[in-house]
Amino acid sequence: MSNERGASREEWATRIAALDQRPPARKEPITVDRIVTTALRMVESEGFDALTMRRVAAALDTGPASLYAHVRNKAELDDLLIGTLSRNVSLPSPDAARWRAQLHDVCAQLRDQFLRYPGIARAALSARPANLDTLRITEGMLAILLAGGVEPQRAAWAVDAALLYVSAYTFEASLRRDPDQDGDARLVDREETVARLKMLPVSRFPHTVAHADKLNAGEGHERFDFALNLLLRGIA
Repeated sequence: MSNERGASREEWATRIAALDQRPPARKEPITVDRIVTTALRMVESEGFDALTMRRVAAALDTGPASLYAHVRNKAELDDLLIGTLSRNVSLPSPDAARWRAQLHDVCAQLRDQFLRYPGIARAALSARPANLDTLRITEGMLAILLAGGVEPQRAAWAVDAALLYVSAYTFEASLRRDPDQDGDARLVDREETVARLKMLPVSRFPHTVAHADKLNAGEGHERFDFALNLLLRGIA
């Protein structure tokens, strides 16, 4: 008690005030998982074109140098993003009687992952086959085809063709994406496209004019299902 009695009133007040002062909060450490999660959140809300290492660093309240200590460059980040999405795809035990349906389901799962993150298919198209999570998808699709009796070379090329189609389909969808456009607006756009095609001179575009509505038909993923089923029927 002697120290307290000897302290001035100002010193005593300073000590009391210090009791309510909390130590500064420690910043959450930068990790690969935090970098990937932040990057995916950015792509989901703003699209793949908005993604840069500098912007991810800013979102994490750090500098780009901190990111490069965990992710070497943008290409590696892209590879990590595709690997993360690939982990969300469930692979079935290959069934010779259902191999087409199984492969279609894997492609549809990957399609839905890519569609959630507009433009991310660009990363899938440019990524090198070095990520184990991405290679898991290739391995699983190859196993399904081989179980269905498809010859190995045809199976390998079919996997490549299917993945290319998924990437192309989802990338095109991202180019047409308008978050402010509702279903009625999209219907008007389709009707406008059909009307413009029907204005073409019949003498030069007889089939386009006659089937303008067919060229623009399809709801949901009908076109995706059609093209993928066409590919699968031609594999065996």
